[in-house]
Amino acid sequence: MRDAVPADARRCAEIYAPYVRDSAISLELEAPDADELGRRIIAAQRDHAWLVLEDDDGSVTGYAYGGPYMSRAGYRWSAAVSVYLDGNRRRSGGGRALYGVLFERLAGRGIRTVLAGITVPNDASEGLHRALGFELVGTYRRVGWKQGRWHDVAWYQKDLGSDWSPPA
Repeated sequence: MRDAVPADARRCAEIYAPYVRDSAISLELEAPDADELGRRIIAAQRDHAWLVLEDDDGSVTGYAYGGPYMSRAGYRWSAAVSVYLDGNRRRSGGGRALYGVLFERLAGRGIRTVLAGITVPNDASEGLHRALGFELVGTYRRVGWKQGRWHDVAWYQKDLGSDWSPPA
C-alpha cells in the first residue's frame, strides 16, 4: 500500500468505471477519465489522503481516499471516505486494509470524524463499514437518480479518536 500519485489515475479509472457504468453504487453518471481522476488524486493529497493497494507484481488493485465532507470551514475536521476494489478483489481484506491506513493518515492530519455515504442496498459496503466501527446515522431518501429510479443513501459515521478538545 502506498500514497497514490497522478500516474495511478489510469488504473484507478479502470477500477472505478464498472461501479459507475454498471451499478448505482456510485451516483456519478459518467465514469471519469484518467485526467479527471489525476486531478482528484492531487486534490485529495493536499489536505486529506488517497492510497492505492498493489498486488505482488506492483499492479494497483484498489484504492481509498478521504476528501472534504462539506465545503464550509467548520466541517474541516470531518472527511468523506470511499474505497473501491477491482472486481476480482472484493471480499479479500483489501478494503479493510486500505481503510486502516487511510484512517491513520487522516487522523494525523487532524481529521476527527469520517463519514461514508452508501447507496442502498449495498450489503457488502454496509457490512464492511459496520465491521470497521461505523455507525448508521441516517438515510437520505430518494436523493439520487440513476438507472431509471430513485436511490436512498445511508450515511455511516466513525470517530477516529476520542479527543474532542478544540482543534489546533
